Amino acid sequence: MRIVLVGAGSVEFTRNLLGDFLSYPELRDVELVLHDIDPDRLATAERMAHWTADALGARPRISAHLERRAALEDADFVVDTIQVGGARATQIDFDVPARYGLRYTINDTIGVGGVMRGLRSIPVVLGIVDDMADVCPDALFLNYTNPMAMLVRAVDDDAGFPTVGLCHSVYWTVHRLAGYLDVPFEEVDALSAGVNHLAWVLRLEHRGRDLYPDLAEFVEERRVPDDDLVRAELYRRFGWYPTESSEHHAEYSPWFIPKGDLAKELNVPIGEYLQRVANHLDEYAETKRRLDAAEPFEIERSGEYAAVIVHAIATGEPARIVANLPNHVDPGGLGGAALISNLPADACVEVPALVDGLGVHPTSVGPLPEQCAAYIGHAVDCQALTVAAVARQDRDLVYHAVMTDPLVQAQLTLDEVWRMTDELIEAEAEWMPTWLDGAVE
Repeated sequence: MRIVLVGAGSVEFTRNLLGDFLSYPELRDVELVLHDIDPDRLATAERMAHWTADALGARPRISAHLERRAALEDADFVVDTIQVGGARATQIDFDVPARYGLRYTINDTIGVGGVMRGLRSIPVVLGIVDDMADVCPDALFLNYTNPMAMLVRAVDDDAGFPTVGLCHSVYWTVHRLAGYLDVPFEEVDALSAGVNHLAWVLRLEHRGRDLYPDLAEFVEERRVPDDDLVRAELYRRFGWYPTESSEHHAEYSPWFIPKGDLAKELNVPIGEYLQRVANHLDEYAETKRRLDAAEPFEIERSGEYAAVIVHAIATGEPARIVANLPNHVDPGGLGGAALISNLPADACVEVPALVDGLGVHPTSVGPLPEQCAAYIGHAVDCQALTVAAVARQDRDLVYHAVMTDPLVQAQLTLDEVWRMTDELIEAEAEWMPTWLDGAVE
């Protein structure tokens, strides 16, 4: 079995993934192929892969490739963790909007930052998939890269290649809610649905007992930690708990960051992702130092779904995950029924799924509560407009996608939207396609 990690230079995430893969006895002799465009990061990832394998007593075949097609040759699974533009592009995504008075926390999924990441990343991901169609047409593409929903939708629209988007937000939300309610995470059953970073916990049970009454009491008694106050407020208003962090949700609506001192009162960490990026750079330097010094690393299961999927397909042992897939996927031969019936059929949605030896089988969940579907409508619109902008090479659609950002709607005039978008495109020209006057063919 050949597993390819594209973007393996994200060394900390790669280490976690490798630890997950190689912790399964059945996967300890797989072929692991690492690809990155940065030679130094690729070499570091290869060293980390060998260290992880040795620490776990595994004997995988490990290779590293700067050339993408060579890495993808005969792959069974391709795991995508790229970040086009890296830290420099991320800084621009924050700096230019800041000149217009816009403040963000993460800025990588929808809105201004999501659109810019989409413009940078969609062409690259489609290139990966085109290569896969040539050299590993039967492989499964597992995408971790943001903007998740845009990329999965773009691949489906352009190539229809088998693709599953993976995100850890639901896993860690359920983990956290179990902690709030003092019940073992392993004994909690949850069902969630929506779109990536904007889904909802629709069922939460402990051994068949509904946990929502306990959660309601926990929230109303103001026991929610200071870093989760935005989600608690949304739960009070919508009746269902969001699956993504408070810092994300604060920038997904106009009700928090633009409202005077409310962001401070609710502990919204403005610019939090920039600090995270800086920490990643420091972690990379520290990783290289520790490898040079032969110092050990901690290995623990991360809860990421890529290894769960590979193991379930390889062994036939069923597993439950949360997956990002086209809404029109037809689960169980239901005659084309949408996975979420009150969201557009061409949207990328996030739903529960079963994985076994036959593949990934998403669950049809029916309609979302009306208020929840309405709340995430702008995210679906941003998906559609950004993907269409790239497919049609239409600059006007880029402006229209930026216009869906709730913070933009709350704070900017239309003239400002156009000027800011033009400034972003010009500032990020080295990662933009030529139809946007960029440098990428």
